[in-house]
Amino acid sequence: MTALLGFAIALVVGLTGMGGGTFTTPALVLLVGLPAGEAVGTAMIFAAILRLLAAPVYLLRKQVHGRYVWVLLLGALPGLLLGTWLLHRMQGASYTPAALVSIGIMLATSSAISFAPRLRNPNFAKQRRSWLSLIAVPIGIETGFSSAGAGALGSILLLNFSELHPAQVVGTDLVFGIVLAVVGSAFHLGWGSLDRGTLLQLLAGGIPGVLLGCSMSRMLSGAKLRTAVALVGIALGLQLVWVGSRTLLEKHNLPKLEAMRAAR
Repeated sequence: MTALLGFAIALVVGLTGMGGGTFTTPALVLLVGLPAGEAVGTAMIFAAILRLLAAPVYLLRKQVHGRYVWVLLLGALPGLLLGTWLLHRMQGASYTPAALVSIGIMLATSSAISFAPRLRNPNFAKQRRSWLSLIAVPIGIETGFSSAGAGALGSILLLNFSELHPAQVVGTDLVFGIVLAVVGSAFHLGWGSLDRGTLLQLLAGGIPGVLLGCSMSRMLSGAKLRTAVALVGIALGLQLVWVGSRTLLEKHNLPKLEAMRAAR
């Protein structure tokens, strides 16, 4: 099951640049049963390896905008260090369900903008480049704290508020995500927050999946790729809302259940 999970996630990553940490962390917690800290570390390292495999394909096609990668990293890297430090200080005890709900709502809403051309502003990034760095700070924090956000929010941000072609958005966000994932992975490896067996199973399905996704992306037109990225963003957002809401409800109802058991 874990290998199939890795294949499905990697297919989406290769095709759209999204989903590496956003899909993997909740799945490892809810389906595999890993503690939150180990799930974040394992998902981040898995996402780093997937992006390292996919990025050269987009680099060879000249579909990476280096200047936007740099501008995003100026804000995201400090945020990543802060988020990773917070997770370590809390010893992985918190899965931040409220944060997942918030980022899910933001991701689903911003992805839906892709279907409303009047709300998109392709000149925003070119005219207000410094704002990209500020917007990237919370993306970095959330990535460090839960491994979710770098691919999904970065892709949607560039898709709707830059002049980049959809394929350039995917390539640029993959390289952006590589740097965040590699830096974050180094901390998690140092702290031992990693399940090596689960990581190997994910990679068994993930390596062929990401290569297939990269091949499929070349077959899609710009319009179809934009639609695919937007639909995946909406799906990811709704998934995060569901996971976060479920966790919040369980935490809220647990004291009631314990009180009922004690009364019996």
